Formats: sequence, structure tokens, C-alpha cells
Amino acid sequence: MGDKTVRVLLVDDHQVVRRGLRTFLEIQDDIEVVGEAGDGDEGVARAQELMPDVVLMDVKMPGTDGIEALRKLRELSNPAKVLIVTSFTEQRTVVPALRAGASGYVYKDVDPEALAGAIRSVHAGHVLLQAEVAVALLSQDEPGSGSGRGTSLTEREREVLGLIADGRSNREIARALVLSEKTVKTHVSNILMKLDLADRTQAALWAVRHGLTD
Repeated sequence: MGDKTVRVLLVDDHQVVRRGLRTFLEIQDDIEVVGEAGDGDEGVARAQELMPDVVLMDVKMPGTDGIEALRKLRELSNPAKVLIVTSFTEQRTVVPALRAGASGYVYKDVDPEALAGAIRSVHAGHVLLQAEVAVALLSQDEPGSGSGRGTSLTEREREVLGLIADGRSNREIARALVLSEKTVKTHVSNILMKLDLADRTQAALWAVRHGLTD
């Protein structure tokens, strides 16, 4: 496997689902399945042990569910990107997952090639924010989400934030704004600090809610 191989951990309580995901992903030249877990607690432990690039996380699992496992990973500052894989389409399930720090979500009936693309996308720093969730968030305003603090952003930071919401990686933002990647990282850190947000996924949601996207 080359240096650009995306290391993936599968977390789902159904062995058949895990086997199906592994079978498909293992034929991808740039994706390696490094481990599996059958529940949220095991998923957190395996993520800490294996340090994957991307975790495919089911939502509904016995014991610790996917959203709580995601929160635990964020508390542990685990750098893995979490892609929620779910059969539940309700906003009450998906929105909390995004707010907990997921980089996006896909449904279990997703086309295999689309799943591989989603894994590559979140690994590259993109946010998979589907339209129906964005619409739901536009009408919501939760405490601590940075509401009212947008005026503290500089014009450049607002440009960067808009590009984050468009799903651009730091490298793509740097290219679009003719900046160094290091400068973009600094802008992203400042945005998160000023808006009191945990990660770029929450920043993307904030930008959608406050009209900073095209």
C-alpha cells in the first residue's frame, strides 16, 4: 500500500454489514480496512489502538451508540474522520451526529463506488453535508453554536469559512485564495476559536445557517 492509502475502521453491530463493506473496500487500491468493531465502546478502543484515517460508524448499536462513540473520540482528540453509515434518514438522527463532529453521513444502501468516494472525500478534509440536513439546520439555532459572533470574523476568515462550507479542503482553499496552506490552517483555527466551534464540520453547519454559502 502506498503512502496515500486511506486506513479505514468499520464499526457496525451487524457482522454481515461489516463483511460486505470489507469485501468491497478491499478491492480499492487506495483504501485499506485496518480493523472492525461490533459496538461503540469497542469502536472507540479500536480507533485509539489503530489510529485509522476514517471510521465508518453505524448510528444504532447496542450499548454505546454511534453518536456517543463519536463524542468519546472527540473527547480523546482522536484525529480520525468519522463517516456515519446509517439506515436511518430522520433528521433527529443525522443532525446530532453532525453536531457531535461527524464529517458526513451516507446511507447503507449507498452505491459502493459512491461510498468509496465519500471515504476519500472526508479523508481529504471535505464535509459531506446533504441538502436536507442543511435545510433543517437553517431553521435551528442552538446555544453555543457561535450565533451572534460572526461579526468578529475578518473578511478573509468569512471567505475561508464559506469555502469550508462548500466542502473545500485546506489545500483547495489555499489555491482558491492564493494563500499558503499554513495560512489557511491559521485562519481555520481562528474561525473555530472565535465562533466557539469544535471542528470544521460544525463550522460548515454554522456557515450554512448564517448564509455564507452560495
